[in-house]
Amino acid sequence: MGRMHSRGKGMSSSALPYKKSPPSWLKTSTTEVEELIGKFAKKGATPSQIGVMLRDSHGVPQVNGITGSKVLRILKKNGLAPDIPEDLYYMIKKAVVMRKHLEMNRKDKDGKFRLILVESRIHRLARYYKRVKKLAPNWKYESSTASALVA
Repeated sequence: MGRMHSRGKGMSSSALPYKKSPPSWLKTSTTEVEELIGKFAKKGATPSQIGVMLRDSHGVPQVNGITGSKVLRILKKNGLAPDIPEDLYYMIKKAVVMRKHLEMNRKDKDGKFRLILVESRIHRLARYYKRVKKLAPNWKYESSTASALVA
């Protein structure tokens, strides 16, 4: 399937290993990984940042293979999950930065067009998250209050 607001198909990605069990060389236990996830979440890291830190600093290839559940599920179980989903958060953050740029550069017509595209993606994603009940049914994206959401 193609991209929404640009050219290209974008099918290439890294393949996960077929075997779901943890590798034999890994010495970290399930409880240690869950404690590390909780520690990083309390410092304010997002689920994807936690996965990168575990991979780069602690040699954990896949959290799901070791613990049996994903990072976000572990965070939800411990009550440390973010209130809005990570992809929506970063899209809102991008729109806030673009709006700030447009305040200073009023003649940037292409920037204005790109902001419209980003905000339409935000509305589409919010509609999906409301449908699957990850967002409250009365949650609404408003550009005036968006900077408070990402601050």
